[in-house]
Parts: sequence; C-alpha cells; structure tokens
Amino acid sequence: MSDLDCFGGYKQVKSEATGFFRVEKIGDRWWYITPEGHAFISMGVNHMTSTALKYPDNVHIWKERYGGSRQKWIRDGVVKDLRSWGFNTIGWTQEIAAKTMAHTPSWTPQEYKWAQMPYCHLLPFADIAMYDRNPAFPDVFGSYFEEYCDYLAREYCVDMADDPYLIGYFYSDMPAWIGGRHGKFWAQDLDLSTPEGEAALGEIAERYYEVIRDSIRRYDPNHLLMGDRYDADGGIADIVLQKAAPTIDVLSVQYYTRFEFMEADLDRWYEMLGKPVFLADSAFHAPTELLKVGPGSKVYVPDQAERGKAYHDFATRAYSKPQIIGWHWCAYIENRTRKSGLKNYKDEPYTECVSRMKEFNERVYEVAAAASA
Repeated sequence: MSDLDCFGGYKQVKSEATGFFRVEKIGDRWWYITPEGHAFISMGVNHMTSTALKYPDNVHIWKERYGGSRQKWIRDGVVKDLRSWGFNTIGWTQEIAAKTMAHTPSWTPQEYKWAQMPYCHLLPFADIAMYDRNPAFPDVFGSYFEEYCDYLAREYCVDMADDPYLIGYFYSDMPAWIGGRHGKFWAQDLDLSTPEGEAALGEIAERYYEVIRDSIRRYDPNHLLMGDRYDADGGIADIVLQKAAPTIDVLSVQYYTRFEFMEADLDRWYEMLGKPVFLADSAFHAPTELLKVGPGSKVYVPDQAERGKAYHDFATRAYSKPQIIGWHWCAYIENRTRKSGLKNYKDEPYTECVSRMKEFNERVYEVAAAASA
C-alpha cells in the first residue's frame, strides 16, 4: 500500500523521524511513531516456534516446505503469512512447550534480522510468571538482582540497540504480583488491605522497575520500555501500576474477554497513568481438530468465520479508543500444547478467519485516525 512506509507506518500522519520507534500523542490519539516519523498501530501475532512442525505426523512439512531451514521458515512462512494477512508486527515469539507452561526460547537477534519486520522482545529479568509452579521472587534491594539485570541487558540490548525494527522490550509475562495459579505470588506475605502492606508492595515494585529501567538504558537508550505483560484476568494492583508508570513508555496488558467487559478498566488505567495502552496478548477460540472449547469460555466462537468476525468487531472497538496503540493475537500456529493458532498443525491457515482479519487490518488507520481530534 503506497500510503505506508517501510515499517508499516501511516504516511498521512507525520511526526519527527528519530530512527527508532517511539510513542506520541497527536491530537487526542496516541500512536507508535515509526523510525521514519509516521503513525503506527502495532497489529501483531504472538508465539512462533518451528517446533510446532516437528511432530512425527507433520515433520515432513517442515522438511519438504522449508527444507529444514529456520531461516526459510521465518521468511517464507511467518513473515509471508503475517504480511499477507495484513499484520505488521512480530509479537512475543516464545511458545508454550509443555502443560507446565514452560516456554520455548525467544528468537535471536539474527532471526529478527532475517524477518526484517517490526517486533517486540521479552527480557525475563525475573521468573515471576503467575503460571510458574516454582516462581523465584528476587530480593530487589540486593546486589544480586542489580547484577543479573545488568547481565541480561548487556547480553541482549547491546546487540539490539541499533535495530530500527525493534519496537521495545517486555519484561515478565503475566507477573504474579498479587495472585498466582499455584498459590505463590509476591504479595502473599503482605496484608494489602492495610496501608503498610500496600506501601511495602509499592516499595518492591518501585525498586524492581527502576533497576530494570536503568539496566536497559545503560546499554540501549533508543527503544521503548513496554514493561510487564500484566494479566488483567487475574487482577492488577493499582500500586504496582503506579510505581511502574514513571519507568515505562507503554502499559501492556493481557485480557481474555470481550471488549465491552474490559473497556471500563482500560479507561480507568489510562486516566490513572496517562500512558498509551497496548493489548499484549488475547484471542478468540473456535473448536478445531485439536482444540476443544465450548460456550463456557469468555472468548468462544462457534467457527472460524465467526472467529474472524470477532476479531473485526473487537479491533474496531479497541482502535476507536485513542489510548489503544496495538493488539497482538495469540497465536500463530497450533502445537499440541496450546492447540490454538491462525494455522492448523498441518501448516494450513484458517482461511475464513484470516481473510476477515485482513479486511480489518487493511483499514486500521482509517479507524484509528477517526479517534484523533
């Protein structure tokens, strides 16, 4: 499309070109701004691993279609698919590898270079995911946490600091600040109904986010700080958000429900923090050969055509909100653990779904610009 720059930015809305992605409020609407200085809405897909094509019954596809090459799979599979469906961003690439919610490794800097597409990268500074059976809540006031954060930032950010396709960094996925699926969370020994308990959690959060910010900025002054990918379904403590806000550029949340059930929260968080909001991970689920899902799910739809329609309706409402600057869909391809994707385990797209997604994605800037005064 001639009205898009090489990063997928909308040329009709212009701002300063800095060579890297950033955020800016223009009129009443927030935008990502591309390195070339154009408005950008991040429409991405999460969870991309080639191991989904290496099971005994589909490994022949991996070998015959992609020649057993991860580079070919990224370029001729992932990137080709995303672009053909109207998506413009590679989201968080890690995928569930086992029912314990263990995840595959993230893509490497070299793999992102093969893609030549905007992307976000997660830096796991602490193992505090709410689905983790054995989370490790660090002593953020001790030297070990500072040293480890410096190491992790040094390991990744040095190699990514000059990449114009990198949008920014996430930290923990679904951090267990006030609740965890296995009864383990950071505030479990604090009485959050008291001022003292809330203040103690606030002190931990403030130190956690400041150390991470300083570690990244020591090696990368260029890219956005996307913060933790908060799990809104499990609840988010206001005190944690308030302490994070001075250190992040974007509020990243996951919320698995219909838009009408999250809208009040999205407005309240925006009023409280004044930060643009990024919908980091959610989807609608339809039954497939692998996935058994029914009307009891908040994101259930009966078939792939309705799944595409649900995407269209959700995105239309989301991008009509001036604070929403992106939404990343979960997930790219089915594996035997997640069992949900835009492609089935035979590497075939759910055409009725992705065709409707493409229809919306090609007019996203029309919808988003309408929310700008």
